[in-house]
Amino acid sequence: MSQLTINGTAYSFEPGETLYECVSRHLGGNEIPVLCHDPALEPFGACRICLVEVARSKGEAGRLMASCHTPAADGLHISTHGERLSRVRKGILELLLSNYPQDKLEPAADENLSLFQKRLREYGITDSRYPREQEPGKPAQPHPYLRFDPAECIHCYRCIRACDEVQGQFVLSMANRGIKSHIIQGLAGDFGEAGCVSCGRCVQTCPTNALSDRYCAKTLRADNTVQTVCTYCGVGCNLEVKVKQDRVSAISAIEDAEVNRGHTCLKGRYAFEYVHHPDRLTSPMIRRDGELVEVSWDEALDYIAQRFDAIKHEHGSDAIAAISSARCTNEENYLMQKFMRAVIGNNNIDGCARVCHSPTAFGMQQVYGTGAATNSIGEIPLADCLLIFGANPTEAHPVTGARLKQAAIQGTDLIIVDPRRSELSKYAACHLQPRPGSNVALLNMLCRYLIELGYVDQAFVAGRTEGFEEFSAKVMAQDLDQLEKTTGVSREDARHAAEIYGRSRRAMAFHGLGITEHYQGSRAIMMLASMIMMTGNIGRPGTGMNPLRGQNNVQGAVDMGVQPDFGAGYLDYKQPEIRAQFEKVYGTEIPTQTGLKIPQMFGAARDGKLKALWIMGEDVLQIDPNSCEVKYSLSLLDLLIVQELFMTETCSMADVILPASSSLEKSGTFTNGERRIQKLNAAIEPLRGTRPDGEIVCNVMERMGYPQGDYDPAELLKEISQVVPFFAGVTWENLDGNGKQWPVAVDGADTKILHQKQFKLPKGRFRFFEFQETPELLDHSAEFPYILTTSRRLEHYNCGSMTRRTPNLELVDHDVLLVNSADAAREGFTDGSRVEIQSSNGVTHLNVQVSDEVKPGVLFTTFHFPEIAINHLTSGIFDQESMTPEYKVVAVRLAAG
Repeated sequence: MSQLTINGTAYSFEPGETLYECVSRHLGGNEIPVLCHDPALEPFGACRICLVEVARSKGEAGRLMASCHTPAADGLHISTHGERLSRVRKGILELLLSNYPQDKLEPAADENLSLFQKRLREYGITDSRYPREQEPGKPAQPHPYLRFDPAECIHCYRCIRACDEVQGQFVLSMANRGIKSHIIQGLAGDFGEAGCVSCGRCVQTCPTNALSDRYCAKTLRADNTVQTVCTYCGVGCNLEVKVKQDRVSAISAIEDAEVNRGHTCLKGRYAFEYVHHPDRLTSPMIRRDGELVEVSWDEALDYIAQRFDAIKHEHGSDAIAAISSARCTNEENYLMQKFMRAVIGNNNIDGCARVCHSPTAFGMQQVYGTGAATNSIGEIPLADCLLIFGANPTEAHPVTGARLKQAAIQGTDLIIVDPRRSELSKYAACHLQPRPGSNVALLNMLCRYLIELGYVDQAFVAGRTEGFEEFSAKVMAQDLDQLEKTTGVSREDARHAAEIYGRSRRAMAFHGLGITEHYQGSRAIMMLASMIMMTGNIGRPGTGMNPLRGQNNVQGAVDMGVQPDFGAGYLDYKQPEIRAQFEKVYGTEIPTQTGLKIPQMFGAARDGKLKALWIMGEDVLQIDPNSCEVKYSLSLLDLLIVQELFMTETCSMADVILPASSSLEKSGTFTNGERRIQKLNAAIEPLRGTRPDGEIVCNVMERMGYPQGDYDPAELLKEISQVVPFFAGVTWENLDGNGKQWPVAVDGADTKILHQKQFKLPKGRFRFFEFQETPELLDHSAEFPYILTTSRRLEHYNCGSMTRRTPNLELVDHDVLLVNSADAAREGFTDGSRVEIQSSNGVTHLNVQVSDEVKPGVLFTTFHFPEIAINHLTSGIFDQESMTPEYKVVAVRLAAG
């Protein structure tokens, strides 16, 4: 075993470990002082504060070496303290202090000191013997979140390296040399113009307060700090929330979290002011004589229970439905589906996975037996090839997107499949831009070339799968000329992508809503899953099929049974033995008739069969397709209950509004996109007048005669672990730290990689599908010649009800329509032109942004601003298997407007 000696004691070291890492592992991170070092960054050795004495033998005079980048070696003798080291470190600190503002050395509380100030205090440095020179540079231009004061900069390069090595944005750099050197943000000193995405990683790493934020997150003297989980996208970043006077005052990333490793996006770190916004709903309301009137909680809850009972008595239990929320915890979603099944007595329960990743769950289950991510985000550096299909992760899943970008920068082959040229495309070895709606045709092309070029893993296929011969024959029978014409992707480009993917020892695939929200969404997922399986890229580190989940708990909501055809744990309630398990835990009979999916709920309302709908945390009028039809459907209900933070478009139609608490005001668990169950801890008390969603559901259950008791996430988790097989070993206590990736065994051991030895089926099933054109284009392309497709912007989230109530609105305050330059010229549009966009379903207006990010004939926009009402345009076309709306293909025409 390799050993070295630290301060006279022998210790082992790991291969590739630096002296600093070795000493820190054995003696703690404070044994050697650092300034320029950040564990998340490559060793740099700029400040030299981390110097240690290194000798080859005992008693020999040691050399001073920077421990942060000197590799550990057998037989070395290391001294971390001593008169010589202390003298040199003091000299370095004095040099750094020579241009530091004197007023920043005034006494301050320990918790308010920057790292640099702490080092000065540790070594008793109060002044510098070196002459002071005026520090060049100037403060950055005003920014909604970021502040830069060059006077406090010590030129450690940490901010530059964090921007380069973590976010990959290359916004910051050092200008000039020597005493004239200084940090710049682009040529104009403007974060925004330099391409900053406001992730705050530079602020988090800065050892002085040269870089800070509007919340003073580093120096805030908080009353309390709470570790919790971000509630925006499905990455599930771990956050530290600082609380002062029962208000969220600042948020920063947790450095040692497996999920985000000290990194966040601007939404996770900064977009929290909505919690204290005056628009928050703070009282239940009931509609009387056409007007919403504030009432007490008791009155609202009694009214709901009485109305539900009356509707059940008059119309039967099937006349009631509920839409649960991926914004809510596992425990709350579990309660809502339990309420419908055990109290109301039907399976009319669904959630927002219906409008995003239901094809993922369905398609992956058909091929693998499990509809969840097969691998972990932390495996990205292990992959030789990264395939990103129908996703724009740097905007929609920014922390994962940054990891993907870093891998590409460092040489990993990146394949992008996206009709729009996204930021990641410029790092791609191959970017395929298929015509929206043609994914199945493109996957047929890719599979054909993988077979033709000999990239099939024959041993894997023979030993662990079935149906390949038939699959292969059907793929090879496809007309390549027709596929090329359908997709708009040349056969040369498709072949090139297949070669890159096929030759890789470890290829890791990620996909998003650009593959699921289509007429053939589930079928494209099955084709992609088959392609991955065909090449043996599953069940190993750095491989697999990994959906990028759009909302923070979309995985968990479905895991908990928020779907009409399966109960919690994806268990089939139609099977007698499964039903008996549910009934034992629930203490009542469980219905067996398959429930309604969300589109079917709206249809049942129009048919007069659905009388009551309870919506928990979803603005269906803003998010669901064909908004006009949704609005009409809701208007026909006898009872619409909406549980929300703010007055949304859907709330405006409600008969009862229930004010919910935000995720920063309640506890529970979330399951992120890599199956990681993580603990959400309440940072502050619920806003007066609001209640956590789970408490509200419990209140209604009790009033309807079901003995649910008080809302207690820890106790509910115990019940969930009895019901959901892959939660068997999950406890409230063992989720501390980095949580658990399901399935979790009874002994608490979790699972990083699925399908390592066999599939759940247990053999993988190849599924082939031919391309079918969407009815949206078959019926309307002649009259509406353009294809509109949609996605998110980094700065906002879904309907924007939260992010539009934060300074994010200062960064982006409107949606725009991307139009190819050739189309713009033909139509006579320029940047800023106001245009009318019309589909067969509706009309809206947007300003044009001329862009070659989209090909001719394709338009792109986002959907964050209600006044645009982009979903007035979207159709009633759904995925054939899962009924997920086809948001990504809308036939439209343009006119000056």
